[in-house]
Amino acid sequence: QVQVEESGGGLVQVGGSLRLSCATTGQTPRAVGWFRQSPEQDREFVATIKWSSRHTFYADNVKGRFAISRPSGENTVYLQMNGLKPEETGVYYCAADPAIIHSSMFNARNYHYWGQGTQVTVSS
Repeated sequence: QVQVEESGGGLVQVGGSLRLSCATTGQTPRAVGWFRQSPEQDREFVATIKWSSRHTFYADNVKGRFAISRPSGENTVYLQMNGLKPEETGVYYCAADPAIIHSSMFNARNYHYWGQGTQVTVSS
């Protein structure tokens, strides 16, 4: 099993920045992803990182503004979000899975372990 805990959400103005953290314990995951959920949408893929290689992947609408990372030796994954937009308001969830394959990394239903979520509000 993998335990996952997010932190770092909050209120930010349009164009501002936030850094989310996802601390993992227990079994080493194969990948860790971030997903956003709003009242209008199901959990939407934002970014994911492969644990060992640290290869990163992003949704098209965040490329160039968001950065997912896992510093060497740490069991925490970070999501640096810059240039935030009002439509990016929502609850951000971190998800991990020890057995996920590459083609499945972009769909929330394929991750077995989830944090409780952290609220991000972008005000205009």
